[in-house]
Amino acid sequence: MSIYTRIQLEKYADALIWGLKAAHPRLKKYDSVLVRCGLEGRELGEVVNRKLVKAGYNVIFRFLTSPVLERDFYEFSDDKQRAFVAAGDKELYTALNGNIYIHAPSSLTHLKGIDTKRQAQVAMARKPLVEIMNKNEEQGKFGWTLCTYPTEELARQAKLPLKEYARQIAKACFLEEKDPAKKWGQIYKDSQAIKKWLNGLKIDTIRTESKSADLEVKLGEQRRFLGVSGHNIPSFEIFTSPDWRGTRGVYFANLPSFRGGNYVGNVRLEFKDGRAVKIAAKKGEEYVKKIMATDKGASQLGEYSLTDRRFSGISKFMADTLFDENHGGKHGNCHVAIGSSYSDTYAG
Repeated sequence: MSIYTRIQLEKYADALIWGLKAAHPRLKKYDSVLVRCGLEGRELGEVVNRKLVKAGYNVIFRFLTSPVLERDFYEFSDDKQRAFVAAGDKELYTALNGNIYIHAPSSLTHLKGIDTKRQAQVAMARKPLVEIMNKNEEQGKFGWTLCTYPTEELARQAKLPLKEYARQIAKACFLEEKDPAKKWGQIYKDSQAIKKWLNGLKIDTIRTESKSADLEVKLGEQRRFLGVSGHNIPSFEIFTSPDWRGTRGVYFANLPSFRGGNYVGNVRLEFKDGRAVKIAAKKGEEYVKKIMATDKGASQLGEYSLTDRRFSGISKFMADTLFDENHGGKHGNCHVAIGSSYSDTYAG
């Protein structure tokens, strides 16, 4: 039995297609769109596919591999296999105009215990494909969006009943609205005004203070705030990638997160000269330290983000970064991301 009604699935698909078009306003009939879908998100994937085909797009539909297939690859492959990129992938990603990803995991812990270096090897091997998409996006030839479909595994890791988990997603994505795509259009418009205001302040340094944090972030020259671009459904955050070298002080995350099968809670990062020099966490400390030691850039500040509680109705821990980084709650949220930065936040 479906967790969502047919009407809700139709609305979710409409919101996703709105997101894709917002991210790529030049998307036109007969352009190629890749849809990647978790097996448990099949019902939503089928509705998205139908709507895209009816609209005249050339759809490449692919289901994601199962947890067993993915773990077997990471566990039994050698260095050469993890560096392998299939023939045709470069050509496919070069020709793509759009990408929709439906996250619907049946397991979030199947890679626990796998050396993170192995996962990093695969990410490095596929980095050229990501760079192709990024370049095409910067040139206005490509756009993407993604979403999460509720599964028993996600609900279990978030310690919520599946129906409540699904309700949180429906609330965050405005599936109870008459026209979710129209609602997203209004959020998009309202956020544009906030970004314009922030970018007009000519901020030199942002200081974030609380009982547990005192962080200074120097924005750097020609930085701009971005966000609510259609890329994520839902997404309410407004963010920038600062000049990492000007970061100092202490950041503390009082909200938990879940990544790679690991709970991370009460993370405390102390920055000096732009790098996190001290790392502590009540939960998942060793995992955080391993991730931030992956390479030289993994300990640098890549993103500074703000979420307005007037936009976000997310109030529960969801064990999914897409939702947890957009937590609205009582006060909204401020979070940072370490590592990769966003080149389009630099206006130079």
